[in-house]
Amino acid sequence: MQLSLLFLFIGVCSAHYNPNVEAGRTSIVHLFEWRWEDIAAECERYLGPNGFGGVQISPASENLIMTNRPWEERYQPVSYKICTRSGNEEEFSDMVNRCNNVGVHIYVDVVMNHMTGYGAGVGTSSTCGSYFNSGAREFKGVPYSFLDFNEYKCKSSSGGIDHYSDAYQVRDCQLLGLLDLALEKDYVRCKIADYLNHLISIGVAGFRLDASKHMWPGDIKAVISRLDNLNTTWFPNDTRPFIYQEVIDLGGGTISASEYFGNGRVTEFKYGAKLGNVIRKWNGEKMAYLKNWGEDWAFMPSDRALVFIDNHDNQRGHGAGGASILTFFDSQLYKMGVGFMLAHPYGFTRVMSSYQWPRYFVNGKDTNNWMGPPSNANGSIKAVTINADTTCGNDWVCEHRWRQIKNMIIFRNVVDGQSFANWWDNGSNQIAFGRGNKGFIIFNNDDWNMDIKLNTGLPAGLYCDVISGQKEGTDCTGKQITVSIEGFARFQISNTAEDPFVAIHVNAKL
Repeated sequence: MQLSLLFLFIGVCSAHYNPNVEAGRTSIVHLFEWRWEDIAAECERYLGPNGFGGVQISPASENLIMTNRPWEERYQPVSYKICTRSGNEEEFSDMVNRCNNVGVHIYVDVVMNHMTGYGAGVGTSSTCGSYFNSGAREFKGVPYSFLDFNEYKCKSSSGGIDHYSDAYQVRDCQLLGLLDLALEKDYVRCKIADYLNHLISIGVAGFRLDASKHMWPGDIKAVISRLDNLNTTWFPNDTRPFIYQEVIDLGGGTISASEYFGNGRVTEFKYGAKLGNVIRKWNGEKMAYLKNWGEDWAFMPSDRALVFIDNHDNQRGHGAGGASILTFFDSQLYKMGVGFMLAHPYGFTRVMSSYQWPRYFVNGKDTNNWMGPPSNANGSIKAVTINADTTCGNDWVCEHRWRQIKNMIIFRNVVDGQSFANWWDNGSNQIAFGRGNKGFIIFNNDDWNMDIKLNTGLPAGLYCDVISGQKEGTDCTGKQITVSIEGFARFQISNTAEDPFVAIHVNAKL
């Protein structure tokens, strides 16, 4: 009896690693700060038809309204009502329904570590008008009282995290002045679980748990053990929600990402930081060194990792990774980094979709990194408009709509399950590798031209390069690559090309 219960427990826990994407889809996109109605439309017109598996959305819970409306206000909850600048609960439900109906699932960014900060004051200055008194630790929209916070437990002199070398401070004290919830209390756990179960009933597929490093793994487990199975309108019976936890672990710290494996996947922050160094060719790094990319680079196991090139934090210069992080501001290098990530089999992949802000540097720091999404004069978020060339307007960057990134999302879907094969490098920054007999990619990140004949492992035929163009009907809009009967092809890539890499796969064969 005890053994069977153990196997049941292991089965339930392991289920939280499954992203719950539909068959043939392998990646999600973070549509950062998008409105619910724009996400619904994007699922139908673009994400579904192009093989995206899902969307990570910004927090859906009611939040503090801050002066000048910075992006960080979304991470200062006042209640668990679905009521934000992105839309209300009716619009949220419509989004989930419409996206699920085209095979694109929704993953909610959840703030369960804290409520808004002690300096937020008293009143109803929140996105749904719920009363709060941060000084008295009173949040009537939940409700929470002073009994539900960790002041009594925090052992630092300031009440905040004075020393990151102290795991107790990191998890029991206030992060940046935000009121730290007492997650060991059953009442608090139930309130959070009730919120997540409401989202599950609407039809979401899983959750990103913000600031997981600042919560005890056992407290997280106690919350997710209370979660319902997913809505059977769109998911098979007994499907558990996907859980991925934000744990910044660049190695050598007091808190390890591995402590959280029992709850679900974990964000692998070393991935983007180290790949950025390699592609920038900093510190003597070369792309040739990527041959053993993955666990051999001190990454977590692939089936525990959620990977990304940048996220909403570190593209702004904070949140781990430093200056090596590749972003849309370095568009050529960024496309190479995302292309490599989507071609390589390691981890479950998430791509970023951003908005513009005017960078202004003082002493090497971007002083405008606080700026919120494109907004109207009344503070409402601007609609995501689509230009004639399929790019976005209204200052939305929409990297996921860049041809190179969209086509690599498709590439990853095509090669899913295929082995890492046919590696080649020149000892420097020209590399190539295949995925079984389904796809092949080659990079020239050196300062000279490439002209090489390589074994692709692909069937003979004429292929369209999906970086310089794509297959449309019976033609290629970009380069054509001929694969011989022996599987070899010649690749010529100029070091001055707009995108100095080429990718081909069997679904792009003429």
